[in-house]
Amino acid sequence: MRRFVLAALACWAGMVQAQGFTEDAEARRRIEGLRQQLETTQRAVEDRVAKAEANATDRNAILELSRQLDALRGELAGMRGQIEVLVNQAETAEKRQRDLYLDVDTRLRKLEQGHEQAGGDKAGGTEADASPAEAKAYQAALDQFKLGNYALAVSAMQGFLVTYPSSPLASNAQYWIGMAYSGQRDYKNAIASQRKLLAAWPDSNKAPDALLSIASAQETMGDRRSAQKTLEELIAKYPASSAAASAKQRLAAVPRR
Repeated sequence: MRRFVLAALACWAGMVQAQGFTEDAEARRRIEGLRQQLETTQRAVEDRVAKAEANATDRNAILELSRQLDALRGELAGMRGQIEVLVNQAETAEKRQRDLYLDVDTRLRKLEQGHEQAGGDKAGGTEADASPAEAKAYQAALDQFKLGNYALAVSAMQGFLVTYPSSPLASNAQYWIGMAYSGQRDYKNAIASQRKLLAAWPDSNKAPDALLSIASAQETMGDRRSAQKTLEELIAKYPASSAAASAKQRLAAVPRR
């Protein structure tokens, strides 16, 4: 079972990485398109200047050309601005991809070190602490997440919480609801789900990971300031956790201004 969980999370890490590369490739494709437009416009300016020189005796033609050149200069300036924005977006997409991959890699290391158990994760409890019926229902829901069926995973975990609200696996289920929303790129619900875990089970071993997940979602949404505050909150509340170690690394990588 442990090998299956490792393989599933590794697969998910690949999906997260692929998502980051897709965003980066799209930004770079748009940059290249704008650069081609820029070259075309520059050639048009050169052609019109040449024509103006050939018809220098026609004052009206020169005035019209002057107006056209002013418009083209404005268009060129706009294109350069768009290219700068897209270059920044490409760099941001690369950083998001690295941060998201780091989160998944952290969970993989925890599994390898035995800090999590076959999907039970040592949160408020483990599958060994739950009844056979609870463990079976929880594992069935977790299997949907492993397979990438995130919408089904959300429904199954929510159903588990309705049926077994006092289960030792309840905080685990809430955590995976948040992660499944992240898998669907529904970051607002992902954050709300992890906040719910923190409110209901603040002492759960899943609480530090929930904060790390919230920070990743905030960063992906472009809210860097909130992400930084969440990482600082994680370090302050759960300083001995492996999630706090990851948070420190991410804060250290933020450029100082």
